Amino acid sequence: MDEDRLYSDPSLVEFYDIENSGGADFLYCRGLAEASRSVLDLGCGTGQLAAAIAEGREVVGVDPAKPMLDVARLRPGGDRVTWVEGDARSVRLGRSFDLVVLTGHAFQVFLTAEDRHAAIGTIAAHLAPGGRFVFDTRNPGREEWREWTPDASRRTVQHPELGLVEAWNDVAFDPAAAIATYETHYRLPDGRSLSAQSKIAFPPKTDVEAAIRDAGLVVDRWMGDWSGGAWRADAPEIIPFGRRVT
Repeated sequence: MDEDRLYSDPSLVEFYDIENSGGADFLYCRGLAEASRSVLDLGCGTGQLAAAIAEGREVVGVDPAKPMLDVARLRPGGDRVTWVEGDARSVRLGRSFDLVVLTGHAFQVFLTAEDRHAAIGTIAAHLAPGGRFVFDTRNPGREEWREWTPDASRRTVQHPELGLVEAWNDVAFDPAAAIATYETHYRLPDGRSLSAQSKIAFPPKTDVEAAIRDAGLVVDRWMGDWSGGAWRADAPEIIPFGRRVT
């Protein structure tokens, strides 16, 4: 994967929490963590979830972007988490966890089947016997990328130091590769602009099923949203919740 400035440029990382704070996935995984003594948060980003669940249990947060981890270390509760700069496809921590999560659609940054198999292999490698896992990927059947045009995505965000910032996206979708290349733009009050180009994949559920099966994991429940709704063809999400059997 190429470096994505959205996560590697500190000036853009400042907007991550503003636009991605909390959410249904955060609430769901925080609830799961209550029954876990140890949690591995792969693709932890700025550490919102990892820091929130760290009291009373061992939590490790892994992310490849140092600027994201720099934010994570400084947030309340960040001192209770072990932060690791690493790639979810290849990181090996030499220990197992009761719960492994990969949320925030981080699974979609893995653009090839090989990379997705590797990421799920990392989940399997770190699950204790009976341990549980959950991750999410957008359902390609919903074609959410169609909403990422400048007109549909234009918005204002409140930056704590810069004030009101105009933001928008633009997108091109490659149907053969099932990859969306999207741009994120911020126009600051002083006229400066910040932008980044990102790529994410939209694998079908059958591909996700195959990768999980090849990793030796079992799915107990396929959800279509973070409220716990069952997966269906028109669901917004593909969310496998499962476990390591042995």
